[in-house]
Amino acid sequence: MHKRRGTVTRRWRVAAVASTVAVAIAVPVAMAQASAEPPPEVSAKGAYLLDTGSNKELMAKDADTKRPMASTTKIMTALVVLETRGLDLNKQVTIKQEYRDYVTKSGASTADLQTGDKLTVNQLLYGLMLPSGCDAAMALADTFGTGDTTAERTKSFISKMNAKAQDLGLTNTKYDSFDGVSADADNYSTPHDLAQLTRRAMDNATFDTVVKSVSTKQEAPAANGNTRYYSWDNTNQLLGSYQGAIGVKTGTTTPAGPCLVFAAKRGDKTVVGVILNDADRYPDAKKMLDWTYDTTTEVKWRQLPKDAQRD
Repeated sequence: MHKRRGTVTRRWRVAAVASTVAVAIAVPVAMAQASAEPPPEVSAKGAYLLDTGSNKELMAKDADTKRPMASTTKIMTALVVLETRGLDLNKQVTIKQEYRDYVTKSGASTADLQTGDKLTVNQLLYGLMLPSGCDAAMALADTFGTGDTTAERTKSFISKMNAKAQDLGLTNTKYDSFDGVSADADNYSTPHDLAQLTRRAMDNATFDTVVKSVSTKQEAPAANGNTRYYSWDNTNQLLGSYQGAIGVKTGTTTPAGPCLVFAAKRGDKTVVGVILNDADRYPDAKKMLDWTYDTTTEVKWRQLPKDAQRD
């Protein structure tokens, strides 16, 4: 993974606090809280922090610049599924060999779904969001898209993702994939749009439950008639490390760099943060959250098992 650590120009959106006039200074500044402390400097190309209760911007850095978003794309994948009319979370989906072939061909992260196994939609959502399974993403797109072939159905599903983005007013967001693996680099969003999308998704109880899970163990009927056991660890290392962390999704590709959409709740304040292209995404997320909650948190980062997916 290539890390850029050179000096960059940081531009922060300044938010008014009550009737106070914000004064521009030489460090990144954006405040929508009473704290006199300026927001922390982060090395992300783009960043955003949103108070979900008030829907107020807390801090922003190049928040409306379109950037590749890697597997944070899967937030929309999950939302399209979860907002499908008449959704049956217990509907079983048979895993096709082509889902596995797709992961192998694209070198993508995987839930290691086995051909012929039958997993429920709910289980596939865990496989999508915890190990960042692109095979689970394809299974969901194939199931919830329309058409006569897998290619037609997955293309249809991507169209639904774009329609949902339009409905939500995410004007700087476009999808060309169901999982963030973009061949044409035409899969992008902004920190602002991702925060608003996540605010909407977190209102869904199933989404909320899935993305705050540090790990899960699932069992499914296997093709040979036995029971298959799946164990998935959440690639988001904020979970189980930072007090109050409740999600949401990692993402890493060469064009996008390391990305993180995160959420935390302390007391009656819930926030969603977005970091795009940041080699220090976890320490920077901690800085942003500590600033928000006006505290200093001691963190021992949760380590993923050796065989767990990284994203």
